Amino acid sequence: METPIRRALISVFDKTGIVDFAKALVAMNVEIISSGGTAKALEAAGVKVRYVQEWTGFPEMLGHRVVTLHPKVHGGILAVRDDASHQADMAKYGIEPVDLVVTGMYPFDQAIAKPGATLADAVEMIDIGGPAMVRAAAKNHKFVTVATEASQYEPILAEMRANDGATTFATRQQLALAAFSLTASYDAAIIKYLGQQLGQELPQKLVLSYEKKSDLRYGENPHQKGAFYVGTDASEPCIARANLLGGKEISYNNYFDANGALELVKDFSQPAIAIIKHANPAGCAVDNDLVEAYRKAYLADVNAAMGGIIAVNRPVTPDLATAIVESYKRWGKAAGAGGFFAEIIIAPSFDPKALEIIRNREGWGKEVRLLETGELTGKRNSEKYLKYVVGGLIVQDRDLLTCNEDAWKVVTKKQPTAKQMDDLRFAWVVCKHVKSNAIVLAKDSLLLAAGAGQMARVNSARLATMLARQYGGGNVVDPAGCVLASDAFFPFPDSLDWAVEIGATAVIEPGGGKKDQDVIDRADELGLTMIFTGTRHFNH
Repeated sequence: METPIRRALISVFDKTGIVDFAKALVAMNVEIISSGGTAKALEAAGVKVRYVQEWTGFPEMLGHRVVTLHPKVHGGILAVRDDASHQADMAKYGIEPVDLVVTGMYPFDQAIAKPGATLADAVEMIDIGGPAMVRAAAKNHKFVTVATEASQYEPILAEMRANDGATTFATRQQLALAAFSLTASYDAAIIKYLGQQLGQELPQKLVLSYEKKSDLRYGENPHQKGAFYVGTDASEPCIARANLLGGKEISYNNYFDANGALELVKDFSQPAIAIIKHANPAGCAVDNDLVEAYRKAYLADVNAAMGGIIAVNRPVTPDLATAIVESYKRWGKAAGAGGFFAEIIIAPSFDPKALEIIRNREGWGKEVRLLETGELTGKRNSEKYLKYVVGGLIVQDRDLLTCNEDAWKVVTKKQPTAKQMDDLRFAWVVCKHVKSNAIVLAKDSLLLAAGAGQMARVNSARLATMLARQYGGGNVVDPAGCVLASDAFFPFPDSLDWAVEIGATAVIEPGGGKKDQDVIDRADELGLTMIFTGTRHFNH
């Protein structure tokens, strides 16, 4: 038989729902102990409150820094009710048991996010009493119930009503887990902030805080469990913060591809569309006319585009929505496609008419996931990029560098034309998002073909050439006069021969190889212009 809750200590910064919760507790003969603003809010609503300072015999002090840090408070929370020595101490020192602790934390994240927030402002918002009470109640969850957010109030009341004023051990244990998760997340935010103040880019101890957004049907494969977690401080428009406007649930692999597609179009200031399939661009194009950009992206490789993820860095208009749902009818048959459907369309926003057009598409319109990110402002978080290995993490900066043209150097006798420079910039950005070893062929700001993930770079060049010859951007443009981008240096000149065979006239690569001079000499022999960027973009 569980013991009914008879005394509750309530001290919350966020007062959402607290008055109704306290009134319901009083109706079940629960005594309310409180302090500060919480006590005043409850009293103003007609709730009878016993002040903490009356209970402990000590006033609030040090500018409200010390209120609940007292043996009567923590003794009442931590006392083991079936331990005779604990009960003897409680009787000796006049300690009354606390059965329910309702508290939270000062909003530290909100404080440091305010413009002009200082270190002193941040330090003042580091809560001490709240975490101490939360941890004490969670530790003693065999006897004490702890509530740390408003969403827990009604379930607690419902269980008390069903159990003569008591909660069950299973509920108290679940609430304790939530409480410890909260204090860990709170400490992680403080650790991160203080580390930033000290200029620590790679701290000695890495403490992470993520909140589950959804369970997944499975992980990468059906025999693996999966879930999606969101960083508690994610602010940049991204997959994690996007609104799902309907469609099927998003899968593990969908999240990776959607993230890759969005990050690619974010790298363009011009209107851009990317189609990602299995972590690589199946199509990408830039054009002031979004429908034309989509046509070019789709026709780059119509078979690879099928079942892909479409990302747009501008709002989806009715005209673009119509082009997407009519892809196969408009262009696919002529290009040899075997039909078309999209897994996800992600964009800053969707015109209401565009939503209607997509949803009314027979077959896949109601199933396609539509993700709305909000305006892509260009602001990028400088968060670290994490990869897991068995037993550890590899941590690095995000690769936010695109066209650092101040470091680019023409290394061949032939100089690039203005048209070639435009295509080289486009190819270089796309190449950054292709899995290594990466080779990209592009022309007229559209992706002709990409060779990805080959163990030998020359095989990526061979693959890109083969795809360009087979699809050639769906014959949108003649490959002759295209450009080639490589995410890392050429170990040998042989990839250049493949570039020339498909009609490439300009090449962009990082340089830095032992055989750079051999590569430059071969480029001169072939009549190519070549730029060394000085920056590598491996993407594993």
